[in-house]
Amino acid sequence: MVSDLDIAVVGGSLGGLTAACLLRDAGHRVTVYERSAVPLEQRGAGIGFLAATSRYLVEVVGVELDAISIATGHIRYLHRDGSVASDEAHDYRFSSWNTVYQHLLDHWLAGAQGAARYRLGHELVDFRQDPVGVDLHFADGSAVRADLLIGADGVGSRCRTILQPEAAQAYAGYVAWRGMVPEARLSSPTRACLDDAITYYVYANSHLLAYPIPAVDGSLDPGRRLVNFVWYRNYAPGDDIDDLMTDRFGEHRPLTVPPGTVAAHHEDEARATALARLPAPLAEVVTKTEDPFVQAIFDIEVERVAFGRVCLLGDAAFAVRPHAAAGTAKACDDGWTVADALDRSADPVGALAAWEVGQLDLGRRLLDRTRAIGRRSQIDGNWRIGDPELVFGLYGPGD
Repeated sequence: MVSDLDIAVVGGSLGGLTAACLLRDAGHRVTVYERSAVPLEQRGAGIGFLAATSRYLVEVVGVELDAISIATGHIRYLHRDGSVASDEAHDYRFSSWNTVYQHLLDHWLAGAQGAARYRLGHELVDFRQDPVGVDLHFADGSAVRADLLIGADGVGSRCRTILQPEAAQAYAGYVAWRGMVPEARLSSPTRACLDDAITYYVYANSHLLAYPIPAVDGSLDPGRRLVNFVWYRNYAPGDDIDDLMTDRFGEHRPLTVPPGTVAAHHEDEARATALARLPAPLAEVVTKTEDPFVQAIFDIEVERVAFGRVCLLGDAAFAVRPHAAAGTAKACDDGWTVADALDRSADPVGALAAWEVGQLDLGRRLLDRTRAIGRRSQIDGNWRIGDPELVFGLYGPGD
């Protein structure tokens, strides 16, 4: 293996941090460059906590799963009148982006030179590689040289744009309305209906799911936790989606309209539609959420993820729809596998080339599966309760 490489990780979110921690553990000099000038925050947004996402914190850091996530034991479907259509035993875990990120960041900062090697306010604008290294250039005018560059800079990846400008975002025809509400704000009947489950309602060209997640401060105590919802709704390309993605201040947001910025008339319409179309418990979750936000659903597919001394991981490579709850898990899995590939080879360029084969296959399979799941509810109307293809996971039943 090659040790003591100088590695630049561009993007300091969950996938980038996981890769950075693993590569630092392997003896490399790793620096994380994050474009945000302030510590990252997603205000508690929920995530399905799959094994690949929790692996580093559990196996390496020694964090107990019950300290950072909530276990549920059922997949529950509701009828329109709020009665239970189906209730199947199935174990899931859920956490929040903030909870996982903060534990990873705390671990990173506790290491040698951790604070100095997590650099906020570093927006990558360009890079150039030669046979022995990569030169990175940032918006503030600074430049650094590294042996390897790992592009983990998300859906709007600058690294991907430079390497594969033809890999454009393809709008899926729908968005996810998302939000969180404190359990304590919900009525007792609603809390009982949602207890110990991920709860679904599927109707014509739409579906909504809700599940418990840690509070913004990380609390896991019943009554202090949050209930997270994700509501998929179709918006036609053109004026419909453009108007939705224009925030209350008149700024067009290409990917996400953050909490507190969704135009008032769209918030009002979403709450009215929830009352008109959703079972009462799920309508209550939506209408009592103070600052819902909107995430446009896109597909991004790349032809390559390794380019000499540069590689792409997570959403910087394949951006997949959220239906398998596996986007974060894939980013973290990319981190584990790239670290393992570098550990097994004396040639870092060859290691990245070998690593690419498996990650391209995984990315394409996951992208195809999440496209198919979305089509079932949003277009074809053939969502079938109990179908194993609909279960969350990085891998599908046939993988």
